[in-house]
Amino acid sequence: MGATSIINIAMCSLSFVWSLLVMALTGNFIASGGSSAMINYDLFCSVFGMLCLFFLLPASIKEAWAMHPIIPLVLNILNTIFWFVGGVATAAYLNVHSCSNSDYYNSNNVAGGSEKKCREAQASTAFLWFGFASFLASTVITGLNTRGGANTRAGGIRRGPAMSQV
Repeated sequence: MGATSIINIAMCSLSFVWSLLVMALTGNFIASGGSSAMINYDLFCSVFGMLCLFFLLPASIKEAWAMHPIIPLVLNILNTIFWFVGGVATAAYLNVHSCSNSDYYNSNNVAGGSEKKCREAQASTAFLWFGFASFLASTVITGLNTRGGANTRAGGIRRGPAMSQV
């Protein structure tokens, strides 16, 4: 097991932690009554990330479990995009003010009219950004590994005989 494999396992493990935290926060937010589409999207990101990680973590441990080298790369790219969009959109909808300000959380759809929900939404946004960073690192490592040795081309280029065969 090489250094890139160990780093990729660490990034997948970190991504799992961030997925779990975002899932817990957004799930609690939804369970406490009412939620905006933004919170639902954040929950989607965490569930999709967690489901992908059930495949990506074993594939990081043993490359043969990946079935094809492009599958982990595609899943990592999708997760990176979803988590980036979730982080940007949630931060934009929150408008990041103090959750102690009742005028702010009462007028904000995402904050849900309560200080507790406001803090949960802000924490969820922070964890979305941490998750994005870990998925991005995993994507880069997977991309370098995919490019490095696996044959990801469909057909390949036919070459002529080597000079020793002429």
